[in-house]
Formats: sequence, structure tokens, C-alpha cells
Amino acid sequence: MSITAVLVLFSIIWFLVLFLTLQIKIKTQGDSGSVLKGTHASSPVNFSIKNRLITTTLISVPISALVIFVILSGFITLDMFDFYNLIEK
Repeated sequence: MSITAVLVLFSIIWFLVLFLTLQIKIKTQGDSGSVLKGTHASSPVNFSIKNRLITTTLISVPISALVIFVILSGFITLDMFDFYNLIEK
């Protein structure tokens, strides 16, 4: 597995985790009852992107390490998913 493949895999997992963590513990203006004029009621009240990015990185590093370990160990191979015998051996 090349370093480029590792970086691509990590970035895919990182963005997936980011989109999932953006929805957790969000307090909207509609929930707090203070909707500012010109904004939507679902807009966040106090949004801290720094905390979200740190949380995303801390969650995605072990997940990426686990996926890379599984790929490198050979526990799951591409041949296991070749149901129609399309891969030449």
C-alpha cells in the first residue's frame, strides 16, 4: 500500500466522520428561541469548527489505522469479493 493510498483512504474516512460529527450536539437558533433576522431557524447558535475538526481527527485516526491494518494483513482480500471470477490469477 503506497503512501498516496493511505492518504486517500484517511481523507475519505476523515470527511465521512466530519459529516457525521457535524450533526452531533448541535444547538440551533430554533431550539434556543433566538432566531436572528435573515437566518434560518436551523442555523447553529455557537458553532465551533475547531472542536469539530479535532474531534473528527481523533475519531478518524483509529478507524483509518484499523482499516489499513485489515488491508495490509490480508485478512480481507480483493479475491474474496470476486464473485464472477473477473480477476485474472
